[in-house]
Amino acid sequence: MKYPVSANKHTRRWPRRVLIALCVAALGTGGWLAASTLRGNGDPAANYQLTAVQRGDIEDVVTATGTLQPREYVDVGAQVSGQLQKIHVKVGSQVQEGNLLAEIDSTVYLSRVDASRAQLRNQRAQLKEREAQLALARIQFQRQTALMAENATAEESLQTAEASLKSAEASLEALRAQIEQTESSLRGDEANLQYARVLSPMAGTVVSIGARQGQTLNTNQQAPIILRIADLSVMTVRTQVSEADVGRLRTGMQAYFTTLGGQNKRWYGTLDQIEPTPTTTNNVVLYNALFDVPNPDARLMTDMTAQVFFVVAQAKDALQIPMGALQQNRVPRAGNRNDEQAAAEPRRPKPPSGDGDGSPRTRHATVKVLEANGKIAERAIEIGVTNRIVAQVMSGLAEGDKVVSGLTGPEAQQGGGGNSGAPRRMMGGPRL
Repeated sequence: MKYPVSANKHTRRWPRRVLIALCVAALGTGGWLAASTLRGNGDPAANYQLTAVQRGDIEDVVTATGTLQPREYVDVGAQVSGQLQKIHVKVGSQVQEGNLLAEIDSTVYLSRVDASRAQLRNQRAQLKEREAQLALARIQFQRQTALMAENATAEESLQTAEASLKSAEASLEALRAQIEQTESSLRGDEANLQYARVLSPMAGTVVSIGARQGQTLNTNQQAPIILRIADLSVMTVRTQVSEADVGRLRTGMQAYFTTLGGQNKRWYGTLDQIEPTPTTTNNVVLYNALFDVPNPDARLMTDMTAQVFFVVAQAKDALQIPMGALQQNRVPRAGNRNDEQAAAEPRRPKPPSGDGDGSPRTRHATVKVLEANGKIAERAIEIGVTNRIVAQVMSGLAEGDKVVSGLTGPEAQQGGGGNSGAPRRMMGGPRL
């Protein structure tokens, strides 16, 4: 007896067909990859990221954070004790020198002035009496002297008249001294009475009030501060610069800053002072750097936070390339030392890109350039101002030239190593 086998035959053919299809797909994929590799090797620039040389402004800056304070301000305090009866200004008030700011209860000081004046009037009346007594004693002494010349009086009477004259003179002198003392006390009492009216010592703006109306002020231990007046037409920016960057600062260098909410507006000034005494915060040594900035429209206010930039060097409309295009410094090698030995060589630190007055310092570097024939070649150039992003090209490149700023493809993943024909790894910044 025979059984049908057509279904089994068809079932056995399907695995072979699938296997053949997979082999054909694999061969096709391998061929495509091989062709792509051959095309990549044929184009030297295929493994590189290229950036065109272009023009722009470059700044090498030292950044710091600072606060704004008025250049001139004064804390107005109370010179006498008493209850603060009235404050005539509020925060933001514009005052002129001599304007009345506040009043302290002057009852006690007024009574002292009145008492001193009454005492002074009494002493001056006594002075007239003593002067009259002195005149009488002088007349009596003169009379006794004339009578003694004619032997018409006793010597004892002459001595008595002379003693009375000297006593009157001494009494008059003592009273005059008392009057001077009373006048001095009166001046002090009048001054205290005047101090009860607190006047503005300068023209400016009331920026803060530290006392309240009705508060009792006690000046015996410490002069209480009533308010602060500041001239807001010129502000001082006080910044803290780390010890790593303070060596790059020079007095007279240009500086500018922005404020929060200032819509990127820049305020410019010149560095005036670097305080030699540092402050230490969380084991970080910081130096205070100060400069002034005009504030004619009063947009800058006290205690504003400023992001400050000290311009070490700058270049306007200069040719520039990315810092990643600059090649890593290569130390001269003796013999055939490997890359590990070369990497162990000490590298020279990057010098400042300027002299602190905005002028660039020229130095040499190497870049990879796409030549007109489509090949990549190294070229020596001179660079000037640099920062963390771009470098100024002084010579060796022209606008529009394309330089290698990075790697693409497998070379980027391998870091440029592995064989002598592989491109060198780009840096994030130069070590020149």
